[in-house]
Amino acid sequence: MFRKNVFSLVMIALAAVTTPAFGEQTAAEVEAASLEYFTDTQLLTQDGEEVRFYSDVLKDQIVVINFIFTNCQGACPMMTQKLRMARDQLDSEAKEKLLFVSISIDPTRDTPEAMREFAKEQHADGNWVFLTGDKDKVDLVVKKLGQYYPDVDEHSTLMIAGNVKTRLWMKLPPQLQPAGVAEKLRQLVDG
Repeated sequence: MFRKNVFSLVMIALAAVTTPAFGEQTAAEVEAASLEYFTDTQLLTQDGEEVRFYSDVLKDQIVVINFIFTNCQGACPMMTQKLRMARDQLDSEAKEKLLFVSISIDPTRDTPEAMREFAKEQHADGNWVFLTGDKDKVDLVVKKLGQYYPDVDEHSTLMIAGNVKTRLWMKLPPQLQPAGVAEKLRQLVDG
């Protein structure tokens, strides 16, 4: 119950950051609020490239975010496969507009090389980035997204999808089948 409430609070915070409180916000105000909320924390991709979380990964994107650790033998590969199957059900235009983001919840063990191997094993290629890095930095991002759990084995399999530009975000529950995930992603792409 506590975890569910924490996530609900984070989604309310996301809505507050991404929804104008009084009238319309200017593009600069929206940008500043998004940058402040999501942070520009520096992370590493599966290729070892340094990226800033908001500016280089999220900004102006339509994203699907899941949380993994590469040593996982159960949920992480299954959820990644579910996203891949959902992606395969989209037309090429939708696929090009979506960025899939997998964030390590065990960055101490999940080196860029481990993330790259996991991506390869899962056939997660194309517009898909796997993020890891310094534990404190990764934990900050995961906490901002409401998915931090001290024990990686107890992590949530909830996925988050959002159109950063239009500020529309949604939760994708783990029991949602690939066709259902694909439909939700189409809704984000279509606005």
